[in-house]
Amino acid sequence: MSIPFSNPLNIPVLGFCAYSGTGKTTLLKQLIPELNRRGVRLAVIKHAHHNFDVDIPGKDSYEMRKAGAKQMLVASHVRWALMTEDAVEGDPKLPHLLAQIEADKVDIVLVEGFKKLELPKIELHRAAHGKPLIHTHDDNIVAIACCDETETPAELTRLDLNNVGQIADFVIEYQTNWQAPDIELPIPAEATPVSDEQKFLSVAQGLEQLMAMVKPLTDSEQVAIDDAANRVLASDAISPVNVPQQTNSAMDGYAFAYSQDNSPEHPVAPLTLMGEVLAGHEYPGTLAAGEAVRIMTGATVPQGADTVEARELVVEQDGQVQLQGPVIAGQHVRLAGEDIAKDALALAKGHRIHAAEQGLLASLGLATADVVKQPTIAVFSTGDEVSQPGEPLKANCIYDSNRYTIKSMAQKLGCHVIDLGIIEDSEEALTTALSKASVDADIVISSGGVSVGNADYIKTVLAKIGEINFWRINMRPGRPLAFGKVNESLFFGLPGNPVAVMVSFLQFVQPAIRKLAGEINYTPQYLPAITDTMLRSRTGRTEFVRGQYHLSNDGRLHVASTGAQGSGMLNSMVKANCLIVIGEAEDSVVPGQQVYIQPFAELL
Repeated sequence: MSIPFSNPLNIPVLGFCAYSGTGKTTLLKQLIPELNRRGVRLAVIKHAHHNFDVDIPGKDSYEMRKAGAKQMLVASHVRWALMTEDAVEGDPKLPHLLAQIEADKVDIVLVEGFKKLELPKIELHRAAHGKPLIHTHDDNIVAIACCDETETPAELTRLDLNNVGQIADFVIEYQTNWQAPDIELPIPAEATPVSDEQKFLSVAQGLEQLMAMVKPLTDSEQVAIDDAANRVLASDAISPVNVPQQTNSAMDGYAFAYSQDNSPEHPVAPLTLMGEVLAGHEYPGTLAAGEAVRIMTGATVPQGADTVEARELVVEQDGQVQLQGPVIAGQHVRLAGEDIAKDALALAKGHRIHAAEQGLLASLGLATADVVKQPTIAVFSTGDEVSQPGEPLKANCIYDSNRYTIKSMAQKLGCHVIDLGIIEDSEEALTTALSKASVDADIVISSGGVSVGNADYIKTVLAKIGEINFWRINMRPGRPLAFGKVNESLFFGLPGNPVAVMVSFLQFVQPAIRKLAGEINYTPQYLPAITDTMLRSRTGRTEFVRGQYHLSNDGRLHVASTGAQGSGMLNSMVKANCLIVIGEAEDSVVPGQQVYIQPFAELL
């Protein structure tokens, strides 16, 4: 029986499989130096079927490891070795082992053993041993290295088991032609169809149905650049001027006309100093050949000049300027319009305006920006068990935190927020609140009241005064989620648990608001990272684990869980800076394995 295999590296992995006694190790001991001689950088993983030890009793490293060190790293000026005590049931996991390889220093990984895995392999075979060929029940065999007596199928490459050079040729060809497979995100871009009988939707299916109902706002308004922060451009911003407006100096130095006489191939001729140009001023005349002006950063380059040399590479004495180093024509000069030309597109509609965009629009001389109407979000909480912060806590109740996190996240997305407070658990009160909110708001968001309990009225009310898709999403946390419409307003019924509210907002409400506001890039963004902790999930659902990510010394993002993951544990979100996304196909992720993270610093 074969076992699925996923290569976590961006370099090829090639296995060598054979029955015991065929000579795998003997071949590799000859093949490795041959590949090294040809410039191929190798890593090798060997599967040992017994309790092995690579350290020597009596050595300090051995004694410290046996004393209880889970990891022991020994290093010298020629090599380093990391020994890890990591007892597992059954065989070690090859993807985890591969993740320990420094892939930037290796061209290909050769694997001895792991013959049951579905990884590409070269089969070794000797007819004299009387063993059957492995390729007959393993579709991952890419070549057979064998003796003359072995019969092989025409569709597989046949190699001479005793010709190391020929096998090296094949390995190099395989490494050269290998292409990394497309990376599959934990949440697919397109959802698979779902039947009416299915009770649960995947995250992708939920997003697909939701986003199909979101129509971008079309109304716009002119606002001052100061007030445009976090708004979305409603129309293209066209530059009315060149940026920069004049050809100017990129540094303090001396401006002159480049010629062969001051090129690296010829002796550098002294130039006559004609004056000085400060930023905001200009030289009144035209420089002739052999003349120069002292110039400041940002000052307009005089007519006749096309090159600037840095001040520290010039000697000025007695009205003469002597260039000290090689000169390249046009160096240190910013041409008029080289950043943005007059009448060119400066910023396309659909871009959210942050500090850099505000600065860009201001640099064009624009005092106002045409932005999409600010989305209005109405927020309320439901539940007789919820108390208002600042008031005495009623018996058997909790303080309402969800409304405040929802309001904060919506405001950071540039929304105008209407706070409807806490609505009592009754059909009449909820009907009144939803009807009133839908008149003023583009989106109405509630928290609580969307599970399947007898006292949950949201579904009943929406069925009467609006339309509803009542979802139970295959995700954790955040499974109960209602989405629909009341009049022309979109409605989100988020779960009651505080962490589930934030996770659901990030996955569903955030992209809906971004699309509603006319933003181009509204889909959630994911980054690859290496997990440093064991993560567990359940196949068939998407798991969002609170995590902390950082840039490690290996140049890659690493992430670790913040600990206990209860849906009511707000402190775990305070400690976190991202969600670790475990896809539906995974039931666990081991340390060293690649995962995807969703940073949320801009909203939380």
